[in-house]
Amino acid sequence: MFLLLASLFSAPGFSQSSTYDIRQHFDRLYRDYEQDTPGVAVIVVEGDSLRFAEGYGSANLEYGIPIDTGTVFQVGSVSKQFTAFAVYLLIAEGRIDLEEAAARYLPEISYFDPAIRIKHLLYHTSGLKDNLALLTFAGYRVDDHIGNEDILRLVARQRELNFPPGSAFQYSNTNYVLLAELVKRVAGTSLDRFLRERVFDPLGMDHTQFYDDHERLVPNRAYGYDFEEGRFEKEVLNNSYVGSTGLFTTAADLAKWAANFYEPIVGDSTLIAAFNAPATLDSGEPAWLDESLDIRHAKGQFIRRYRGATNYIHTGSDGGYRAFLGRWPEQRLTVILLSNDIRFAPYPNGFGFAESYLASQLEPNRVITPSPTDTAAVDLVPEPTPLPPPEQAAGTYRSDELNSTFQLHFVDQEPILSHFRLGDLPLEDNEAGRYRGVNYYSFELEFVADETGGLTGFDVIDFRGERLRFDRVQDSSFSGR
Repeated sequence: MFLLLASLFSAPGFSQSSTYDIRQHFDRLYRDYEQDTPGVAVIVVEGDSLRFAEGYGSANLEYGIPIDTGTVFQVGSVSKQFTAFAVYLLIAEGRIDLEEAAARYLPEISYFDPAIRIKHLLYHTSGLKDNLALLTFAGYRVDDHIGNEDILRLVARQRELNFPPGSAFQYSNTNYVLLAELVKRVAGTSLDRFLRERVFDPLGMDHTQFYDDHERLVPNRAYGYDFEEGRFEKEVLNNSYVGSTGLFTTAADLAKWAANFYEPIVGDSTLIAAFNAPATLDSGEPAWLDESLDIRHAKGQFIRRYRGATNYIHTGSDGGYRAFLGRWPEQRLTVILLSNDIRFAPYPNGFGFAESYLASQLEPNRVITPSPTDTAAVDLVPEPTPLPPPEQAAGTYRSDELNSTFQLHFVDQEPILSHFRLGDLPLEDNEAGRYRGVNYYSFELEFVADETGGLTGFDVIDFRGERLRFDRVQDSSFSGR
């Protein structure tokens, strides 16, 4: 099978025999991807047959290099299932246990009581705050170089969780950065090297790596692109933190990974069954992403039962890259979409194709529901304090956990949040008791008062619902820019 895949994946396209015209579907969908645009690599595998393999658009707009199924993309959060699989390999060898306190290997989180266990990191039930929120409001810019060590230092300063470990589900990238470090400390080698020896090389995934060195060359790499004011711009990605993201791979290599779930070369059926099993809270309740849509978490994947068919899906988004990896095990269908266009919508494109392709095998359709995200938020904070007048709100606010200070000031009655590294972040009233702004990601700012009504600080609420407390401190001599 792997020889067949290897030979076909190098071809520019494949004429499938299904009654559903896959080429017509994707040619129509991606007809606007040309040599002067970014694009997408597509692979569809059904059973042991490659149904479709094609590339659209360019991997590099400066040189006009076309995309094919061997083009290397960064796949964002699709990386998480590989990190989780590395943990399960260590569990199978008896080197770690799901119930162990993670602080045994990660003293950075030894402060928390009750203890965060390894399973809590895997299941997104740790309560740890997301590193994207921590980094952006600690003063890191998106074009900074950020490695695992930067995130570990921030995590070690945290003194509050979103909820007691194991009591709720909340998607947090921090969990999987910590798991990457756990693998490194237990295995005595980097996550990249461990997976290269144990997974990538055995499966013939010759173009796959965890990018833990931002100066390393990546042959045949696609570059991610933003789209502003009617033109494409290079999206700078200097990150080398791994575990939650950071996997560079190809559509062809991901197809080999997906095939291993059906006929294991790496791991065995027992390991894979445990890996695919739904995550739970400590109470035994499912770790729901969205109960109304029947979407649960399963260690770097989301499980959904939809129209009588089970699917395992995760999307990815980082630095202008977009990714979709979906498996329908009962139909033995795998759909892979990798893009370097920031506008690309992975879930509707991938799930939409599968629903059309499998239409005759699925139960009757229900009302179309919104596409789920790969995040969930828990909001346990009471009603917000109304916006105070500018003369009361203006001042200095600090988070010791982030070692970060902001000044809130007003210019012509317009609020501005300023930081020595991030510059000025204009705010506007959302007419619901909060200010809103953008610090790469959208956020809201909600004031906090004491029992007497005195202003004590504000919470920054990022786009995932993450809350970061900044306490009001004695005003400095700050007077604007």
